[in-house]
Formats: sequence, C-alpha cells, structure tokens
Amino acid sequence: MANVPFFPLIVGAVLAVWLVLAVWALFTGLSMRRKAALARTHAAQLVDLLNSAPAVPLLIRPDGKLDAPDRLAAWLGRETAPTDLDALLEADGGLEPDHARALGTEIAAAQQGGRPFTLPVRVNGSDRMLLVRGGPVGTRLGKAGTVVLWVFDATDSFAQIQELRGQVGQYRQALDALSGVIEAAPMPVWHRGADHQISLVNSAYVKAVDGKSAQDVIEQGIELVEAVDGISPRASAANAAARKAPTARMLPVTIDGKRRLMKVVDVPLGPSGVAGYAIDMQELEEVRAELRHLSQANRDMLDRLSAGVVQFGANQLLQFCNQPFLSLFGLTPETAAFDTHFDRVLDAMRDSGQVPDTPDFRAWRQERRNWFLSPSAHEEQWRLRDGVHLRVYAQPLPDGGLLVIFEDRTEHVQLASARDTLLRVRTATLDNLFEAIAVFASDGRLHLWNSRFTKIWSVPDTTMAAHPRVDELMSALADRLARPEQAGLVHQLIRAATMERRQRGGRIAFADGRFFEFAAIPLPDGNALFTMLDTTDSRHIEQALRDRNEALEDADRVKTAFVSNMSYELRTPLTSIVGFAEMMEAGYAGELSAQSRDYVNAIMTATTRLTRLIDNVLDLTQGAAGGLPIERRDIDVAAMVRQVVEGLSDKADSRDVTVDMSFEQEPGTVSGDERRLRQALAHVVDNGVSFVSRGGRVLVHVQPAPDVVRIIVSDDGPGIDAKTQAHLFDVFVRFGRHGDGANQGLGLPLVRQFVEAHGGSVDLVSEPGQGTSVTLTLPRGE
Repeated sequence: MANVPFFPLIVGAVLAVWLVLAVWALFTGLSMRRKAALARTHAAQLVDLLNSAPAVPLLIRPDGKLDAPDRLAAWLGRETAPTDLDALLEADGGLEPDHARALGTEIAAAQQGGRPFTLPVRVNGSDRMLLVRGGPVGTRLGKAGTVVLWVFDATDSFAQIQELRGQVGQYRQALDALSGVIEAAPMPVWHRGADHQISLVNSAYVKAVDGKSAQDVIEQGIELVEAVDGISPRASAANAAARKAPTARMLPVTIDGKRRLMKVVDVPLGPSGVAGYAIDMQELEEVRAELRHLSQANRDMLDRLSAGVVQFGANQLLQFCNQPFLSLFGLTPETAAFDTHFDRVLDAMRDSGQVPDTPDFRAWRQERRNWFLSPSAHEEQWRLRDGVHLRVYAQPLPDGGLLVIFEDRTEHVQLASARDTLLRVRTATLDNLFEAIAVFASDGRLHLWNSRFTKIWSVPDTTMAAHPRVDELMSALADRLARPEQAGLVHQLIRAATMERRQRGGRIAFADGRFFEFAAIPLPDGNALFTMLDTTDSRHIEQALRDRNEALEDADRVKTAFVSNMSYELRTPLTSIVGFAEMMEAGYAGELSAQSRDYVNAIMTATTRLTRLIDNVLDLTQGAAGGLPIERRDIDVAAMVRQVVEGLSDKADSRDVTVDMSFEQEPGTVSGDERRLRQALAHVVDNGVSFVSRGGRVLVHVQPAPDVVRIIVSDDGPGIDAKTQAHLFDVFVRFGRHGDGANQGLGLPLVRQFVEAHGGSVDLVSEPGQGTSVTLTLPRGE
C-alpha cells in the first residue's frame, strides 16, 4: 500500500475534474451562444415589429434625454429625430406651439405624479394629427421619472372622427327636425318600447285622447283606439313586431265627440320597438263613396246618352260600355264583357258590319290600337255599308287608357242635306216673293236679302255683297226717297228691333211716286227682319173703296130715313082702318050680317099683322141706327114666360102642338124692357110652334143662375141645316113652309137685336131631324 503512487492518481483526478469542467464550460458556452443568437434574433424582430407598428415609442429619461426611432422624424417633418425633450417641444420641434406646450405639461405631470395621459397633437404646418399616449415605465426600462410615449398617426382617424361628428350633427339636426315634424303632424303619432307600452306621443295624439300632456298620456297608458274584434292596440303592435312588417287596420275613433274612421298603422322598428300613426280616413272614405256614387251616376248618365261610349284600360281591356254602344253595333253583353280586349271588340264590330270597308283590316286595326299611345285625341268619320254615318272621337286617358265615343250622325247628315235643300228653297222663295226682304244682324250689318229688295232700291250687287251697315246703306239710298230725311227712320226701326226687341212699322214714299209699307220685326236669334210691300196700287184702290163706302153710307142713311118715314106714314091710314073696322064691329053702321062680320074680322086681323110688321121694321131700323129705346124695370121672368105661352096656346091648339114650361127653381127677376123681351121670347116660341109637325112638342125651360137667366126653347121639329143656320139672323130671310107672314124675315133678327140690347146673347143649336134649341141668355142687371 505504501508503495502505491498517489501523485499520478491526484494528477489524473485533477485532469479528470478539469476535463469535466472544460466539457461543462464548453457546453455552457455553446448554450449561451445559442441564447445570445436567439436574443439578437428576437431583438431584431422586436425592432422590425416596432418599425411596422402603427405607433412610435419614445423613451424620455428624467434628465430629459429622449430615445426615439427615425420614423418619428418623418411624422414631425424633421430631418432627424429629436434627442431630448426640449428639442421636441421647441418652436421648430415639429409640433404646433399650443400642442407642444400641452404635451410638455402632460409629460411633466407623468414624470412627477406617474399619471398616464392621452393627448392629440397637430404637426406644425400640416394636417397630420398625432395621438400621444404616455405614462411612467417600470424600473427595468429606466429610473424613476422615466416616461414612455406611444405616438400614433391619427390623421385618418381624426378625419373620420370629424366626419362622424359632422354626421352626428346632421343626424341630430335631422332628429330634431323629425321630432318637430312628428310633433307638428296633424295626425296622431306614437312609439312603443320593447314591452309595447306607449313611450312617446305627439301633440295630435294628446289632443285626440283629451290628455293633459304627453307625459300624462304616457304615464296613464291612454290608448287612441279601443280593442276591436278582441285585438287591443298593444296586441296589434306585438303582431306587427312578430311579423316584422307594418300592419294597418281601419278602426272607428272618437275625436272631439265625433266618430271618425281612421287608418291605424303599426310599423315595427326592430329592437327599438314599434312606431304607430293614425290617418283620418273619414273624409277620404266620404270622397270615395261620393266618387263611387258619381261614377255610378256617370255610368247611368252615359247609358242614357244616345251616343255609344266605350272605355278601355291601359292594358287595352274593356272597362265600361253603355247600352247605346251595344245597340249601335249589335253586340251582346257577352261579346263586350268586362276585360274584353280592344282587338276582339273591333273584330266583333267588323263581324256585325259596323266598321268601314277596308282592304287590310289588320293594318286598319293596328292604326286604331295606336290611339292608346297618341298624345292627342283623334276624330274620324265612318260611313258604313248601310248608309250609317258615325262620328268617332277617341280620347287617350291620363292613365294610358282610351275613351271612344261613337255618335250616330246619320240623321244629322240627312238633316244637313235637308237644310241645304231648304236654304236653296228659301233663297228661291225669297227671290220670288212680292215683298222686299232684308235681314240685319244685331250689329246693324246687312245679312240676307232677296232680289226684290235690290230691285226696289236699285242697289248694285257689289254694294250688297259688302254687307254694309244699315246707316251706311240708307245714307247711300236716301236720294231714292221723296223725303230723304226718312232714311234715318229705317235706321231707327232696325235699331229698335235688334236692340230693344220691339216691332215697328211705317210708310215711305219714293221719289218716283211709289208707296211702300215697311216693318222691322225682331227675330229670335237677335237679328231684325225688314220687309217692304209695294202699296202703290192698293192706295189707289183704297181711295176708290173709301169713296164707294161713303156713297154706301149715304145710301144707307137715306134708306133708314125712308123706312122710318114710311113706317110713320103707314101708321096713319092703318089707324083709320082699324078705327072704322072696330066701329063696324061694334054696330055703329048697323047690324052686320054674318058674312060682313067675317069681312070685318079679316080686316081687323090683317091690320093687326100689318101694324106688328111696321113696328118690327121700325124697331130694326132704330136698332141698326143705335137708337132703340129700352125702358128698364124689374121683370118677373116666370110670369113673362107664362104670359107668352098662354098667348100662343090658341095657335098651338090649332096645330095640335103641345107647349110645356119647366123651371129648375124660382127664376126671380131681370132688369130690362118687358115689352121687348116678351116680344123676343114670343118670336122664338112662335117659331117653334110654327115649324114643328102636327102633334109636335115645344118646351120652354128656365134655368136661373146668380148673374144671368137662361130661357131655353127647344122643339122636336125637322131641324135646320148648317147652310140655313148661317142666314137665320139676317133681315128679310124667309125659310120653312109654315111661317107666319108677319114674322118671316124679321123675327129672329129682332130677337137677337132685343136681347143684345139688354147685354145678353142668343145661341141656336140644330141638326136636321134632331129638332132645334134656342137659348136666350139675359143678364139680371142692377
């Protein structure tokens, strides 16, 4: 053991240890080298990351030294980055002075109080905006008081912010305007929140629900409408929100005590809730109802028109046609049904032969289809095969439709042709009239004349063709008149007829000795008709007739005087004859034989008749002369009738004629001359007795009235024909075969004269074989 060498062992151990340490050192060095390489790589990446970052870091130390990358110089518009804080904050440091001072204040506060900050600053002389975020750093980056700044280029962001601020301002103004519009809206508007409770209302809503204020309405949840069909306003809003589509309902609403029909609309706004508004539809519905009634009335009116009317929509489908349209074209309601196309209607009209003949119907139909696109109306005249003339008026409608009116002008065309014929006939008629005719318009101009007018006045055709005014024409023709100043009279008459609508006339003399009667007559159309009639010959005839009439009047006066004188002259010998006959009948000349007594009776009868005839002639002459004396007094009509009937009883019995009397009631009295009225009634009854056949009947019927008394004498005789009746009341007319010679020719004229002298009348009614009835109408008088 003693001989074992320790030194090599020690050396070997030391070497082994040294080798181990060397290996460890080698491995440790390699490891640290790798870490250093990784650190350098990581540092390079961090530098690249910082260089590509949107922010630039600045490290400000307590002594004012500044670490900043070169990129900051480009942002600040400098050639190099500042190396200390003073260089950054000085006037040419790159920032606006005010912003630089504000940044220095914030940095100092951060260094002293450790307060972070954010501050926007503007680069001097540029639109670039920088956002600086600063704050203290940890101890590993520097000592206390070290501040790190992160500078961001916020130019685009600030521009967007300014733009957004502008938009926000605009939106705020729009919101204010919209709020004002909603508040000023005349219709109720409201908003419901997510719970569908009312959260906003306008003044119209408050007024509609009679609320105190909008806040009061919202707090109380006053609804504008009630639940209808089990759907409340909140439920309707919820339904609109669920459907994500607006809903509308027509609901009755009571506003100011009046029931109004309103359209209530709920509009979903997503998470913001539901908006609503109500539109008063009452007037609109009333207008719609009125429009419906008006439309129906128009259709009813169109059905009553004689013209055919058809209307097509913008799609060229039939919308309406009236009954005359169907009748005019012979169409059935099925052929012209609603929604029938325009082409099919034309085809149906062609099939019925109610369109003009055309070689190319398709092209013709296309031309009519173009009416829909035409900017103006079209008018055509259709002449059909059966001679029918149609006026077709096509009016495009604003909505793209078409209204077509078919007027049957056949009668108008015929009337126009007839009018032309009548005008030609009128012209020929006027030219062949004996009178001169001229028509002047309301302005006094000559409008129409005939050839006789130009011939009388000798006016050239050129003058007449110029249609001169009446004053100009008469001034030019004044020299034709015997008195030229009368030309103004014609002008005045024409003016009176046209302006005053008065008819006037007169006479005028020409210088050549002719005489004319003229008249100015107003016409219905405002014109005046001027007529002239040549009275030259008639004036001569008139003078001759006037002379003859004076001669006849003189002869009639002589005749009347002669008859009157003869009547008075005949009375004297008749009086003597009657006196001596009465003396002989009384026996003053001795006792008469039976034969002599018959002679005396014959003398008495003849003289009585002659006396009555003379009285009648005298009465007729006095009546004709207007001097018939009337002695008025009250007359008992019934007594007068009985006296007349009793006086004719012997004559009636001799002819076997029955005379009856009939009174409706007590007739009372009339005022008049009893002798003459009794004489008139006796003449009528005597005629009845004389002219009926033997065994006939005469009835005297008295019919009283408040103002008159009618005495009707009727018989069942042979009657009188119309020719004889026309002369019954003429003097000295004889008729019949049973007449009394004393009455023939004088009785009925005297009857009329006596009755009319009392203000009454005589009426006769008779038919051959039906008898005769004579009515005496006597006024009661005073």
